Amino acid sequence: MGVLDRIEQLCVDKGMRMTDQRRVVARVLSNATDHPDVEELYRRSAAVDPHISIATVYRTVRLFEEAGIIARHEFRDGRARYEEALQDHHDHLIDMKTGKVIEFMDEEIEALQAAIARRLGYRLIDHRLELYGVPLDAAEDTKG
Repeated sequence: MGVLDRIEQLCVDKGMRMTDQRRVVARVLSNATDHPDVEELYRRSAAVDPHISIATVYRTVRLFEEAGIIARHEFRDGRARYEEALQDHHDHLIDMKTGKVIEFMDEEIEALQAAIARRLGYRLIDHRLELYGVPLDAAEDTKG
């Protein structure tokens, strides 16, 4: 057996029983450079294992999410999309024209959020920032 992909290793570390089909979904998620929904995960998984069912992909995604291995995002497009949960913290900018998700990290924003929480009497322990926009040239087109 070769080196396990990140998500597959996290599953093993949590004592999860890894069937061949769970391994396929784990590898597809580990290799994703985007934020795929279940239907896209199914397409990619079926390309590796044509016997995998969409129900198996749904069950596997739910299992991975409940175990804290993947994170679920709803970017206002009506689809739940997923990414590895244990990545370094980052925020998201969603292109409302194409649905593309851009990950970014900004120290100023992080410091400002912590300062706001302190000012309101809290210690920030977690947050999620999602920005929604259109490319500047598209925004100019709407000004008319």
